[in-house]
Amino acid sequence: MSGAVADLGLIGLAVMGQNLIMNMADHGFTICAYNRTLSKVDHFLANEAKGKSIVGAHSNEEFISKLKSPRRIMLLVQAGKAVDDWIEALLPLLEKGDIIIDGGNSHFPDSNRRTRYLSSKGIRFVGSGVSGGEEGARYGPSIMPGGNEEAWPHIKDIFQSISAKSNDEPCCEWVVR
Repeated sequence: MSGAVADLGLIGLAVMGQNLIMNMADHGFTICAYNRTLSKVDHFLANEAKGKSIVGAHSNEEFISKLKSPRRIMLLVQAGKAVDDWIEALLPLLEKGDIIIDGGNSHFPDSNRRTRYLSSKGIRFVGSGVSGGEEGARYGPSIMPGGNEEAWPHIKDIFQSISAKSNDEPCCEWVVR
């Protein structure tokens, strides 16, 4: 499958990443799965993701090409240097208005720095806490996004659809610092 088909791309196929992808697919979104260890992509597509609205990528370029505009990219990698490394690797491939979401519960000063840095390049950055562990990621986490508020209208539908519900209200709202 080629062309821009995915509503969101997620990098990081550990348990949390896989479960969030499955949750998003269950809610009608097409997701592109990517991981630096390409065998994890292939294994995930052949097993847990089989028959779902999930596509894979085997390079940064292929990953970006499969995302609808504005591109919505979620990083579920280790907080710290790994997030910055992925941002730098993806940045040359992105266009003004694209969105990078760090879902790895980074320390807020790092998220604030990334928001300012990427804003200067025309890219919208969101730092987002995702609570609830593996089970929450799969069936309804509490999600706390913040950062460049221009991104919210583009991610709100996905995040609020997949989040836990309390009294029919999504456990996800934009967090203003």
